[in-house]
Amino acid sequence: MTTSRGMGFRAGLLAVAVLMLSGCATLFKGTTEAVTYNSNPPGAKVYVNGRLMGETPFQIDMESNRSYKVEFRKDGYLERTVVLNDFVDGSWVVLDVVGGLVPAAVDAATGAWCTLDQPTVNALLEARQK
Repeated sequence: MTTSRGMGFRAGLLAVAVLMLSGCATLFKGTTEAVTYNSNPPGAKVYVNGRLMGETPFQIDMESNRSYKVEFRKDGYLERTVVLNDFVDGSWVVLDVVGGLVPAAVDAATGAWCTLDQPTVNALLEARQK
């Protein structure tokens, strides 16, 4: 028979184990970020790395450990290209190093240390000359 005190101790031990075997960024931030795409005028088709993702304005979750080539296309307007870059957020690295080798390895392997340089991508489209 297990006492409630024993169950509480086991639950606490399990919680500590999960925290020790996961990285801070993986637990609290994750490996994706919501990115909002806007254009002026609205209604531009947005291609990310050559793949149609939607029409402005819209928001989509993107993997935070890679860079993207974003193209805005709208009939009657010049195409606009923007690069969305990733970078290592040093604050997560510091937290993981304090936490030990395993959290640092987890966040490095999953890319959770990374973040995108723009949470919102705006494109001002220029009308084509006739």
